Amino acid sequence: MEGTTGTGTDHCAHPCDPCEYDDAATARWAPEPDKRPGRTAFQRDRARVLHSAALRRLAGKTQVVTPGSRSAAWDPSPRTRLTHSLECAQVGRELGAALGCDPDLVEAACLAHDMGHPPFGHNGEQALNDVAQDCGGFEGNAQSLRLLTRIEPKRFVLSGAVTSAAPESGGELISVGLNLTRAVLDAATKYPWSRGGRPGDPGSPKFGVYEDDLPVFAWVREGAPVHRKCFEAQVMDWSDDVAYSVHDFEDGLHAGHIDPNVLLSEAERGEIWAVAVGRYVPEETDPQALADALDRLVDQEWWPHGYDGSAVAQARLKDATSQLIGRFCLAAEGATRQAYGTGRLTRYAAELVVPEEARLECAVLKAVADRYVMQRAEQEALRADQRVVVAELAEALVARAPEGLDPQFRAMFDSAPDDRARKRVIVDQIASLTDASARALHTRLRPHAR
Repeated sequence: MEGTTGTGTDHCAHPCDPCEYDDAATARWAPEPDKRPGRTAFQRDRARVLHSAALRRLAGKTQVVTPGSRSAAWDPSPRTRLTHSLECAQVGRELGAALGCDPDLVEAACLAHDMGHPPFGHNGEQALNDVAQDCGGFEGNAQSLRLLTRIEPKRFVLSGAVTSAAPESGGELISVGLNLTRAVLDAATKYPWSRGGRPGDPGSPKFGVYEDDLPVFAWVREGAPVHRKCFEAQVMDWSDDVAYSVHDFEDGLHAGHIDPNVLLSEAERGEIWAVAVGRYVPEETDPQALADALDRLVDQEWWPHGYDGSAVAQARLKDATSQLIGRFCLAAEGATRQAYGTGRLTRYAAELVVPEEARLECAVLKAVADRYVMQRAEQEALRADQRVVVAELAEALVARAPEGLDPQFRAMFDSAPDDRARKRVIVDQIASLTDASARALHTRLRPHAR
């Protein structure tokens, strides 16, 4: 990963060694022959994700700052879900390879992990969850599995051609999405449980599969320990945390929203800890541990103590970004190697070990960006408006569907067996939209609503 000096290289001579990735790991929901010899199953998966329309649409979906908004005036191309996914994939590929994972497998999972997220970022996710309460809720990670295995049009087969774990439906033509391998789908599954099934926290809003998609989920998780993430998914998850914590902090400095000097103020630090505790670290976390984490970062020679937008300052900030990514990934690599030795670590043979100090440092960066970027007054006003757009758009589609649905979703709506299934199709349609297309469809369906 950028900024490291360790072993983060694509060093696997034979990345699909059957000792690590067996026939079960490389199996597909619907069996299909190779189109071109010489590629591994995971290289094919990476290519399928990279060329998908769903990945391209992430370019129009909010990461933190909405593209085209007043908050983005300082930069005509702020980070989006797509750029975040690409950065996450670069971090994950190299960290995974350093630990013995197949690099294409981890990269494909990192590219795919946010593909189900709706317009307007996590704000849109919460608004769409409110809309979907009567059809099983909405969760971006569960939507990603649904998109990868059902919605994204790549492979259609007769129902009898899919694995016997799939429901029989009379030999009709059905979509199997991108038809990725079991190992890649498993690696993209951050929350391997259904709604209300999080171990120790049944009230958690986080889950990885809708009731409708349990058959393919059961196939993906065949033989896996219950509720346990595979090793590659843990690498993806940590890479996600590293990428967005570091880059949100970088963007905040670049935009002038974060002044490094205020991080030395005890009063300001108290506000940062208040954001962090319960949101980014457990409730019982001692604020002093967070203070120590921030102090460790501030004491580094590469820490950005100021930023004036000059070319030299930009270069120094980019170096700090690289240093932070390397620091967090090398910490995980070193601790995991200390626990498991130097062999290849894959699937369910190991757990990624992230030292508590690294987790706290990462959490502090998240809290700083949250406090000074996401909690700005204009951002909250924008989020309120976005929630109205999602709610009114859903109301209009429920009243008028199939009018307003794209041809793909219109066909799904027409074939849905009941109102619950039809509502899920409407949710699928909204989730597929970019920020701009959501507003455009809202204007078309409810021209006088605003």
